[in-house]
Amino acid sequence: MHTTAAPASSEASAETAPTAHELLGSALHDEVVAHFAAKPGAPAASVVTHQVRECLRYLYLVSRHPDRLGGLFLPVEQDIDEIWHYLILQTREYRDLCEQRLPGGHFIHHRSISYDAYQAAPGRETAAEEALRWIPLYTAAFGPFDEDALPHWTVVRFLHDVLDLSLAQIADIAVDGKAPVRGTA
Repeated sequence: MHTTAAPASSEASAETAPTAHELLGSALHDEVVAHFAAKPGAPAASVVTHQVRECLRYLYLVSRHPDRLGGLFLPVEQDIDEIWHYLILQTREYRDLCEQRLPGGHFIHHRSISYDAYQAAPGRETAAEEALRWIPLYTAAFGPFDEDALPHWTVVRFLHDVLDLSLAQIADIAVDGKAPVRGTA
């Protein structure tokens, strides 16, 4: 999946980034959690709550930084995308979320595309750079990734589980997308 949005800019800070409850309102937030927690084989409601949080953080970043993130591949797991689909189906609430509650004030469109198809267009190196682009923007808005966010962000999980970077090292990834050398951060 990737997004398209109208340009806007301004920086966010961890102190001012709204919570999932603030963005959705308690009633819709609880509805989304209950919907996904009730599915057969679903994780515990506490895990679903983190999934909803990370979905809204994704949408917040796309809204806040359309000039840097608009049109990029969705760097989160399928469960986050499914929550986004559910929100889109709540058409009035989703429009209000995008236009009134998220910082960019514009509708965030969704278009499905496979990662293989996306990666083929810009090439692997560009796709990797774009995947890393999210990390400094996320940490600027929400602080470092925590253990509850880790399973939901594909590239962060890869850096942690495969490349053996700590969450602190991942948080130190620079704006230019370069990861710190292992053991130096």
